[in-house]
Amino acid sequence: MKTFFLLTTAAALCMAGFVSPENDSPEKRVKRSASVNATGRVLAVPIAPDPDNGGIKLVNGFRALVFADNLGKARHAAIDPATGTMFVKLDRLKDGKGIVQLSDTDGDGRADQTVTFGTYTGTGAGIYNGYLYASADTAVFRYKLTNGKVMETTQPETIVTGLTLQRQHAGKSLALSPDGKLYVNFGAPSNACQEKDRQKGSKGQDPCPLLESYGGIWVFDANKMNQHQSDGKRYATGIRNAVALDWNTTTNTLYALQHGRDNLNNWGGVFTDSLSAELPSEEFLMVKNGSDFGWPYCYNNQYANQKFLAPEYGGDGTKVDRCAGKDKPIMAFPGHWAPNDLLFYTGNLFPARYKNGAFVCFHGSWNRAPLNQGGYFVAFIPFGKDGRPSGKYEVFAENFAGVAEQAKPGDTANAGKLELASPGDAKARPMGLAQGPDGSLYITDSVKGKVWRVMYTAKK
Repeated sequence: MKTFFLLTTAAALCMAGFVSPENDSPEKRVKRSASVNATGRVLAVPIAPDPDNGGIKLVNGFRALVFADNLGKARHAAIDPATGTMFVKLDRLKDGKGIVQLSDTDGDGRADQTVTFGTYTGTGAGIYNGYLYASADTAVFRYKLTNGKVMETTQPETIVTGLTLQRQHAGKSLALSPDGKLYVNFGAPSNACQEKDRQKGSKGQDPCPLLESYGGIWVFDANKMNQHQSDGKRYATGIRNAVALDWNTTTNTLYALQHGRDNLNNWGGVFTDSLSAELPSEEFLMVKNGSDFGWPYCYNNQYANQKFLAPEYGGDGTKVDRCAGKDKPIMAFPGHWAPNDLLFYTGNLFPARYKNGAFVCFHGSWNRAPLNQGGYFVAFIPFGKDGRPSGKYEVFAENFAGVAEQAKPGDTANAGKLELASPGDAKARPMGLAQGPDGSLYITDSVKGKVWRVMYTAKK
């Protein structure tokens, strides 16, 4: 998912005898979409999208194929930039293994070689400096890559160890920066730091003791072995749980998306069930060293564009109080959509407007009653040179759940809202994002483990 390398895709193609994709017509781009075999040799072969795009709906000009299927409950993914080998983390062990290595050896755009390794589950995956980084809920490991692959004899090196397993928000999503820093999410094992978690009328602990070790992002040395949490540094705080992390190489900045808290309706009054279904926001954060986004004392209201004091700390839906000085999101989404991955697009396969923009996977809600479920799609957000969104979010890929969307074309107010009663009814849920060497976008599914490869063709 998070990959840094010296040669750009365009340069690699030119070295292999191809003209730059930026000078190609869209039709030629997909016909010559660069597959890379196990030896690292770039292959120019036709890659045919699936007639139904693998069951998903895409914006005009884009097509998709199923790169792999039935992997298990997939989480985040990473792709080696030189060979195109894909690594997918699993939330549950399959045949005793928690990482899947996928290779397209014949260049037809689909995985035909599968290898599994790692005896732990987890979320985070990234590639840096010739290593695959992969996280368990209590540790972060790395594997030396040989020709873009993890060999059977390769043993994991432990980068971060000794983390305490928590019952909530335990996944250690991660991001890597080009200067060798490893950023790790420490989700808070709580909804709102109450004395009795998720109980009606239970007040918030003040100060919240969880913030000493959780509810933020810690930074470590990506090249140092056997670090404990105390060896790292708390980089940012006030973040309930950020499953989606990415380092933006254009702005040299860390970004994250926060899962907003639940159960505002436990407090009654203005906090009705319907309001609690829409609030608080799922927040898109520009994360700087020392940032404080306010959890658990504050929540974000996307309609008012304001952070308000949480009811556990005396808030009534209008009080700002201590939240006045907290960092604000750069964009806010409706509540409970579960943003689970973030990718800043750096490829040349897609049209120029997508360059350096952000893709976000909304895994989908579980608690929007009495309203229908929401999310279950991949959004695109254009970015400006200031490192902030330059326009509204757009629904890029949808129909993962396999049920009808409430929104009609152009109805952004209802985008992402589904005729879905329960998350368990969803056929698929978009979870992870990765970018291939040719600029294709890969999307993982957490239900059965399907992986889609999205390409640009300029045809419907």
